[in-house]
Amino acid sequence: MRRTLADLAAIVEGRVVGDDSITIRRVAAVDDAQRDSLTFATDATYLKRSLESDAAAVLTDEGLAAAQGRPQKPLLIVGDVRPALARLLHDFERPLPRGHFRHPTAAIESSAQIGAEVYIGAFVYVGERAVVGTRCTLLAGSIVSADVQLGEECTLYPRAAVLEESRLGDRVVLHAGAVIGSAGFGWAFMDGRLERIPQVGNVTLEDDVEIGANTCVDRAQTGSTRIGRGTKIDNLCQIGHNCRIGEHSALAGQCGLAGSTIIGDHVQVGGQVGFVGHLTVGSRVKIGGASVVWGDIPDDSFVSGIPARAHKEELRREVMVRKLPKLFARVDALERK
Repeated sequence: MRRTLADLAAIVEGRVVGDDSITIRRVAAVDDAQRDSLTFATDATYLKRSLESDAAAVLTDEGLAAAQGRPQKPLLIVGDVRPALARLLHDFERPLPRGHFRHPTAAIESSAQIGAEVYIGAFVYVGERAVVGTRCTLLAGSIVSADVQLGEECTLYPRAAVLEESRLGDRVVLHAGAVIGSAGFGWAFMDGRLERIPQVGNVTLEDDVEIGANTCVDRAQTGSTRIGRGTKIDNLCQIGHNCRIGEHSALAGQCGLAGSTIIGDHVQVGGQVGFVGHLTVGSRVKIGGASVVWGDIPDDSFVSGIPARAHKEELRREVMVRKLPKLFARVDALERK
């Protein structure tokens, strides 16, 4: 894909200082920039490195450009680099296949309902009474099981599976290997052995939810495991049965939610955070990476640690722990004295 610098400036509503007719084939970080690349700089150090790199041009903001004087290479100047970069990367992103297509190896049950302009790739399976909405894209090996409903413009990447009776809203994205609606981890000891508790609920993903690669969202024991509108979940996460996650929240990789965890709206969860289950996390909460949440967390909190506690308290605790060796040495010295 090729664009002139002027084309890119039009996309981000920026302006060019220097030659705006040069051709840009890719966007790249400064260490990877080549002679046909646009690189980007968010501070003076990176701007200096960018101007000394092989990049054809540099995306930067008004303040940094004003301090630069006469640049060594063309600058694409915007008000804020990060949203502009996001728009450019979206423009350069490889487009997904769209439109009416059905691969001859796909297996579609006769009772399934397939909307208009649906792309169905190789070895896709669509089960009995499933409904696939308009302009969905089902890539190779993805599975839509019996009685599933997909809204409009959903995307299932290779080997993503949506199991029985799950409900997906519009524009839901499931990355490769994601499993929606697997049986919840429900067991009970009976006569000294574990017996499965049937999991007869489902999973509901609301509009604009995105689920990362190899993440699993378990069906509810009864009712629904529900993920709210606009929420994004990273790769390799586990969402247990009957969990509820609110709107526009973000969970980083390797998070694990035991059953019946409730998370509010606009929550940010770092990687490798564990939730012990049957607890409630309020809205607008931030949870530091590798924390373990053992109890309820009120709205607008920032917590971290094991167990998770107020972040400032956790930092003070860490400082005290690091001072323990010197404290023990002082106590030993006093005892010997």
